[in-house]
Amino acid sequence: MPDKRPMSVQVRDRLVELFEARGLLPGDRLPSEAEIAELCDVGRSTAREALKLLEQDGLVVVERGRGRFLSSLSTLNVERPITRFESITTMLEALGHEFRSVVLSVAEAEPTTTERDALELVEGETVIRLERLRFAGDDPLIYSVDAVPSECIPGPPKHVDWTGSLTSLLAAQGHLPVSSAARLKAVELPDDVLEKYSLAGVGPWLLISETAITKSGRHVLYAQDYHRGDTFAFNVLRR
Repeated sequence: MPDKRPMSVQVRDRLVELFEARGLLPGDRLPSEAEIAELCDVGRSTAREALKLLEQDGLVVVERGRGRFLSSLSTLNVERPITRFESITTMLEALGHEFRSVVLSVAEAEPTTTERDALELVEGETVIRLERLRFAGDDPLIYSVDAVPSECIPGPPKHVDWTGSLTSLLAAQGHLPVSSAARLKAVELPDDVLEKYSLAGVGPWLLISETAITKSGRHVLYAQDYHRGDTFAFNVLRR
């Protein structure tokens, strides 16, 4: 399956594999942007963006006038840390899950107070609210309710394929989410959801409430994703 993630993200992950293959240790100097661009067959701007992602992950430190070096955090192997922003589709694919997405409902609507605040909407602006379930076989994995500003996805909602990655859909319209602020909480599904979709007894659930923004700082997604607590665990890298 083609990797649809941004090239800078792909290069970041390739660099981690490269550093491990070369046996680099904390404090070792990294190849230059030009060398990385040549090694990964990408432009220098993409190489630079990939290195910035590694800096954000805490794996690389920059010493002004000297270059970039591998940090001490690189010795910690944290699989898919919660600090890494990625879509649910990307996460499930990377974890090897064979899944299907079922669209439960999608409609243009007035935002709730929480959605309006999270997306920084003004009076009169609407959202497209998307409700989905992801299944592995017949087992529900994730129940989600996503809200995006209506103007970010042009055209009637019924004309859009909502089964794929919402992040990719936003990116195709020039609104690629690159980072988010998220809150994790152990919860039960709302009673009406449990009854409507026959999900009683499936929990517990881990709710991730997340507001995603673009590179320019625009708020383009407010997501409430309920993950099966007996299936998913999220790692945290503390600095």
